[in-house]
This record gives sequence, structure tokens and C-alpha cells, in this order.
Amino acid sequence: MELRTEQPGDRPAILRLARSAFGTDGGADPPELALLAALFECRECIPELSLVAVDGPDVIGYCISTRGWIGHEPALGLGPLAVLPERRRQGIGAALLAETRRRASLLGERVILLLGHTGYYPRFGYRPAADLGIQAPDPGWGDHFMALPLADDVPAGSFCYAAPFNSL
Repeated sequence: MELRTEQPGDRPAILRLARSAFGTDGGADPPELALLAALFECRECIPELSLVAVDGPDVIGYCISTRGWIGHEPALGLGPLAVLPERRRQGIGAALLAETRRRASLLGERVILLLGHTGYYPRFGYRPAADLGIQAPDPGWGDHFMALPLADDVPAGSFCYAAPFNSL
């Protein structure tokens, strides 16, 4: 497996991956497809933080982080993160999270935020964002809205995701 920055030619494979990872038996496209297509084109997209995991020519995992804000302070919103269902539990998601963290730190980012499973993300250092004084866009998210501090001076306040998240 290799991790690298997403390239425009990867996008059809990323969308197929998302359809497989987030799809349901009903056959309708999951909302993550439209979200990803919008994130690829939005001004909050940070190309260095759009990552693919590949095995040979195959995209087997994907993770994107986009510019968000805590008040007027920049922050990162991570997601969607997806791994092919048949390749789960092989460390692909963990590798994508570690590479995102490494790159975000090199870029001088102070915090990464996400909405995710409380049984998965804490093992990678994520904790309830409220513990850091960061409020979720939806208070009902509770502890599922998590933060990974990358610096000592993490801002507090209300978090706002990149614009495409507002259409969900």
C-alpha cells in the first residue's frame, strides 16, 4: 500500500470507493458522493490534505480535510474518510489518519475536527471537541464531534465546516 496526494485522475475511483463504502442496499447514491464532488471544487479544499491509499493501480482508501473555522480562526474539518469494505481492518484508515496528522502538523495547523464513531477515533488521539471548548455545528452530535489538537494554542468557539457541508 502507498499513500499519496490525490490527483485529478483519481476522482472517478474515489467516488466509486465512496459509493462502495457508504452505499446502502437501496441502490441510491449516498450523500457522501455529492459532498466529495463539491469538496473537490470548493475554495476550502486543501490539495495536500486530499489523500489516497493505493494498492497498485487501485484506490483502496481516501481521506480529505478541508478548511474550516472556529470563529475567525482556521481549523481543519476531516472527512469523509473511506476504505473499501473488503479492505477494512487492515490499517488503511489508521494510515490515512496518521498521514493527515503528519501533513497538517507540517502545514502549521492547530486542530483537526471530525464527526465520527466514538469507538474508533479516540485511539488516534481524538477526543470530544467540547473538552477543548469547541462547539459542534449541531449540538446533538455530542461526543461524536471530536478534535485532535496539534498545538498548545487551540482556539475555542463554534466550528464551521467548509461550505459544501452546509448542503447535507
